Amino acid sequence: MLELRNVTKTVGAAEHIRDVSLTLQHGSLNVLLGPTLSGKTSLMRLMAGLDVPTSGSVWFDGQNVTGMPVQQRKIAMVYQQFINYPAMTVYENIASPLRVAGTDQAKIDKEVRNAAALLKLTPYLDRTPLSLSGGQQQRTALARAIVKNASLVLLDEPLANLDYKLREELRAELPKIFAAAGTIFVYATTEPHEALLLGGNTATLSEGRITQFGPTIDVFRKPIDLVTAKTFADPPLNTIVLAKKGPDFLLEGGVKLPVPAELAGIADANYTIGFQPHHLSLERPDAAAVPVRAKVTITEITGSESFIHLDFADARWVMLTHGIRDFEPDAEVEVFIDPRHIMVFDGSGSAVVAPKLAA
Repeated sequence: MLELRNVTKTVGAAEHIRDVSLTLQHGSLNVLLGPTLSGKTSLMRLMAGLDVPTSGSVWFDGQNVTGMPVQQRKIAMVYQQFINYPAMTVYENIASPLRVAGTDQAKIDKEVRNAAALLKLTPYLDRTPLSLSGGQQQRTALARAIVKNASLVLLDEPLANLDYKLREELRAELPKIFAAAGTIFVYATTEPHEALLLGGNTATLSEGRITQFGPTIDVFRKPIDLVTAKTFADPPLNTIVLAKKGPDFLLEGGVKLPVPAELAGIADANYTIGFQPHHLSLERPDAAAVPVRAKVTITEITGSESFIHLDFADARWVMLTHGIRDFEPDAEVEVFIDPRHIMVFDGSGSAVVAPKLAA
């Protein structure tokens, strides 16, 4: 078990990590999700022992390892910017941690060839890394992490340089490999859809602090605050500030958006409403959906999907819809909001939860 206890890391006047407490279990997959400069790499470096916290402590299986050199820890780390030994062949790069550990040659050969087969590196085992493509070099670094049989594996956006097909295959295979070995597997990404594909647990990061940690699907569906909801949305979360009056939120033009039934007892006040781009639609999904008129600013067509950027009142929204939808800028369209899929946040940005009924 890896524990971070009230860990803070400052560099000069900059606070890179702020009062983080986190517990990760053996055999677990844990995603660090956040935008660039949110603290993902800094947090991984503290977990690995590459950096020492300014305050707080790091524990592994009940032992305080704060300040213990990385060489004394059984860890493997792979960065987006791969690191290989240029003078060694791919085979020797993958085998290097096993040779350092004194593993016998028969086992080295078996482990190297198994990892190479998984990562489609078998034809390149006799080459040196500089003769490979960037994606092949990254796969070599991943293979070295796999054979190391580490207790803690830290992957910092490791699949960014790989082609789509291989990236999808590895997202499915890597968690199985490390879970089977009882490894604590930590994977950093800026992409919410990657966290959802990986599953496991997710910690959302913002400005050096963890805003929420738990099963990935729970963090996505039930963010505890607006910062977490925005972190776990790509395209960006659609939001608007609305007044609640009685059973409804009041939209521009006299349109009423019913308050979700479980929140019927919340006080009349201003709230921030949030909903995902795929919960805004051009066709009414059912009778509960509420129509509003919005103005198109731009349409992005990706092939099987279209992203339609909209202006509504003072809000800017993005709608994700299937198929090719080509609207001219400034066109007015009717779109539908399903009140059952909205998230509600109070003035401080905290998620509004259903009020407890009196006993």
